Amino acid sequence: MKEENETHIAIFNGKTIRRKLVKDKWFFSVVDVVGVLTDSTIPKRYWSDLKIKLKEEGFQLYDKIVQLKLKSGDDKEYETDCAGTEGIFRIIQSIPSKKAEPFKRWLAKVGYERVQEIENPELAQERMKDIYEKKDIPKNGLRRNYEVSQ
Repeated sequence: MKEENETHIAIFNGKTIRRKLVKDKWFFSVVDVVGVLTDSTIPKRYWSDLKIKLKEEGFQLYDKIVQLKLKSGDDKEYETDCAGTEGIFRIIQSIPSKKAEPFKRWLAKVGYERVQEIENPELAQERMKDIYEKKDIPKNGLRRNYEVSQ
């Protein structure tokens, strides 16, 4: 089962989205989502401008956005704007992007899988087993060494 207080990585169209599980609810890095949907070279700036727009539209940021420490590329943790599923959907609605619909489907799938795992913890165990097998990690957690023949 996924540990709380750890940064987890989800992959969407080959790009990483950091997320954290808090009290059985996933929170996603807003900057990562913005980066995936906009292909912006500076997603932090895009998010900063979008926050202003959302405030003007009456979106209550302080109700939907939380600061969570997420691991960054330098392996350090930084306070990062995060939103749960509802907040992310609202943010996605404000981003003009052809990528939004597949992202909404992906996000719904992630949420649905989590609900299934809460209702039936065996599903979480099976999903982790499948992940380990695909990554070729044996039950003892040690990777196999392969000899490369020429």
